[in-house]
Amino acid sequence: MTNKVQNELPENYNELKKAANRTSSWRTRFDAVEELGQYKHSKVIDVLTTRMTKDPVFKVQEAAYRQLKGLGEDVQQPKQTKFDIIKGTSKILLRIKKSLPADHSFKEFEEKFKKMRLDVYDAYEGEKGAGFDKWLENEWASLLKK
Repeated sequence: MTNKVQNELPENYNELKKAANRTSSWRTRFDAVEELGQYKHSKVIDVLTTRMTKDPVFKVQEAAYRQLKGLGEDVQQPKQTKFDIIKGTSKILLRIKKSLPADHSFKEFEEKFKKMRLDVYDAYEGEKGAGFDKWLENEWASLLKK
């Protein structure tokens, strides 16, 4: 990919904007942010600013920040959250657990979580990276005690 910044909207702006806001895939948002960063236009800057300040996945926030800086924007680097990246995650997980039979397996829990709340699943997968499976298993184990 070239680092030449263009001053007009990309031909596929609407598709990129949609991709940048797709809640079910942090990777799609990340890729859209990377591509949008090649265009210095007020609409692109608005999308990147929103991703930088509102995206639940820190990797996407960082990418948007990097692209905005590259476009010469005066922006503050986002700070990584220490708590639930999506409010109410514990309640969501508990609801999923309660919807399964008492003797369900971790794999059944994980599949139902992914099916019921792909947006939340995907956000945590992106945020936790390689530690996602361990984190989810720990969350599930703690729910079994409730």
